Amino acid sequence: MQNNNQQKLISFFEQKVAKYNQPSFIAADPVCIPHLFSVKQDIEIAGFFSAVFAWGGRTTIINKSKELMQLMDMAPYDFCLNHQESDLKKMLHFKHRTFNTTDLLYFIAFLQFHYQNNKSLESAFFPKQVLQESSIEIVATALSYFHNYFFSLEDAPNRTRKHIATPYKNSSCKRLNMYLRWMVRKDKNGVDFGIWKKITPAQLICPIDVHVARVAKRFQLLDRKQVDWSAAVELTQYLRNLDPIDPVKYDFALFGLGVMEKYT
Repeated sequence: MQNNNQQKLISFFEQKVAKYNQPSFIAADPVCIPHLFSVKQDIEIAGFFSAVFAWGGRTTIINKSKELMQLMDMAPYDFCLNHQESDLKKMLHFKHRTFNTTDLLYFIAFLQFHYQNNKSLESAFFPKQVLQESSIEIVATALSYFHNYFFSLEDAPNRTRKHIATPYKNSSCKRLNMYLRWMVRKDKNGVDFGIWKKITPAQLICPIDVHVARVAKRFQLLDRKQVDWSAAVELTQYLRNLDPIDPVKYDFALFGLGVMEKYT
């Protein structure tokens, strides 16, 4: 039973979700990169890179993601799957913050390996053994599995590991949770894609960073001081009280309040 204060909070958050969960939100957000494509695998790959690049200023994130897509001839799936060694030469000068050529070449090698054996990147996160987990926290298992699988190729560079977070190390996994929101969550507003069906939006974990955590604490949704995996789970559990079916829609409200409105 929700009390009056909680009902007021839901009403306020719903207004903010309605404000930011709109097509007009797309252009200035990294989610605009997968929106450049219509083929499922292109959406998966473009979204994966733009999510991994998503730290720092959003304009730079978008520009670097577009640069990479152009290096892949605006056909990331075909490039990753069918490239020749000579095609990689144009990648050798690509860099985004601490993400360098070594990292990029390994990412491409992994994606080629995966898509040679699978039709979707969804199975890299949610293979049968992960889906056998009945826990509501299946995403923790999925992200840990993905980390191990991603670095299972021979000669995986140790330096690249910092770009793929894992709950095992208590990382908040903000960028990967954002990516899963894009791929899994779906509504009529057109921001998120909802092209992955193996888990439900109810099972997602809310992306959390310092901005989201600050707003969450302002509304007493979060007690934990560290912005880590435990904080992401604590916040999500609260949001499930507000909407058990689609709790991470409130990411739009928390992000909008924290980043766009500087609400603290």
